[in-house]
Amino acid sequence: MINLKLVDILKALSDENRIKIIKMLACCDMCVCDICDNLNLSQPAVSHHLKILSDAGILNTQRKGKWIFYSINRDTFDYLQNEITKLLEKPIECPYKMYDCNCIE
Repeated sequence: MINLKLVDILKALSDENRIKIIKMLACCDMCVCDICDNLNLSQPAVSHHLKILSDAGILNTQRKGKWIFYSINRDTFDYLQNEITKLLEKPIECPYKMYDCNCIE
C-alpha cells in the first residue's frame, strides 16, 4: 500500500524554491519577509510555498508578536528518512511477477 503521508511530503519537496526555503530554514528560523528577501520572490509567492510545506508537516510555525516565524519540523525529516530506507529494503519474498510480459521474447 502506498503511504499517502510520504507522497504528500515528496510532492511538497518537488519544487526548487521550496528546497531553497528548506535550506534557508536549516540555518535559522525566518519570517516571510526574510525568506522573500533571500529568494527575491514576492510575498504571495513565498506564502504559497510556505503553506504547501506547512500543510505537508514539513514546517513548524511560531508567532512572535505580529510575526510568524517558520522552522523545520525535524520529526518529519526523521520520518522521511525512515520511509525512504524502508522503500529500499529488499523484501524476503518479492511479491511482484517478473518476466511475465511479452516484451522479453
